[in-house]
Amino acid sequence: MADWARAQNSGAVEEILDRENKRMTDSLASKVTRLKSLALDIDRDTEDQNRYLDGMDSDFTSMTGLLTGSVKRFSTMARSGRDNRKLLCSVAVALVVVFFILSYLLSRTRT
Repeated sequence: MADWARAQNSGAVEEILDRENKRMTDSLASKVTRLKSLALDIDRDTEDQNRYLDGMDSDFTSMTGLLTGSVKRFSTMARSGRDNRKLLCSVAVALVVVFFILSYLLSRTRT
């Protein structure tokens, strides 16, 4: 802008304005390029996350089906009679014991 005061004729002023316009145009072009790159990166990241979530959805759906079937079999076994109740209790106790053994072993390996 200080160059404007030094300019003596309209040709010099136009030249100064033209240089300033080109500089600002280049600056704007670089900013637009950066924004475009950022938008494409966000798009790619969003697509990757959507694929990941879709995979998790199908995993949870299959796990839900597996757990539903297990619960139905467990309920059928619990309702079927006295002998099965004894078996059910022994399986439950065994699972609790296995859980505590595994937690003990894991705590020993961490220390």
